[in-house]
Amino acid sequence: MTEQRPRTRIQEKNRATILEAALDVFSKHGFRGATLDQIAQTAGLSKPNVLYYFPSKEAIHRELLGGLMDIWLAPLKALNDAGDPVAELLDYVERKLEMSRDMPRESRLFAGEVLQGAPRFGEFVAGPLKALVDEKAALIQGWVDAGRIAPVDPYHLIFSIWASTQHYADFDTQVRAILTPTGDEHLEDACAFLCRMYAGLLRPNGSD
Repeated sequence: MTEQRPRTRIQEKNRATILEAALDVFSKHGFRGATLDQIAQTAGLSKPNVLYYFPSKEAIHRELLGGLMDIWLAPLKALNDAGDPVAELLDYVERKLEMSRDMPRESRLFAGEVLQGAPRFGEFVAGPLKALVDEKAALIQGWVDAGRIAPVDPYHLIFSIWASTQHYADFDTQVRAILTPTGDEHLEDACAFLCRMYAGLLRPNGSD
């Protein structure tokens, strides 16, 4: 078996340039609407040069999704039983909003894949993602059973947090058209609102 040579600095740079360009193109046009020509133009490279590094548009898309998953799931993985349950969940809300602010293209990339039925990433959704959500749902249910948070359905709580935080990335154009912020100050307002809302939902009866 031939040993694969390590990539040169130029090769690593070109791969990174292609992936950055593809992230921009896929987040704007979706997988079906994106083309290799668009990716090459955005990267400032020729189409044959792009195909030297990646054999197809699908290969680029898979590389992007694969590199995104560990980062994307890190906030959910961080939920643990060491701290106060309400504080843990509000921290999760805040981290998800921070990702909507800092990684809007990545959010739209993932949303676009799921909206198409996850044809290129279904195994991940049905496998590692489901396993992680099951694990954290069990943790949340344990907090409910112990009376540490108010009774909630843990799965729908997680789905609700995803929907209410990722909205600010996936529907950024709509949000900005309505609120007309000068920067990202609307995300600070969103954080205050969502944390207040979830705190009210999660605190056990009679707690401050």
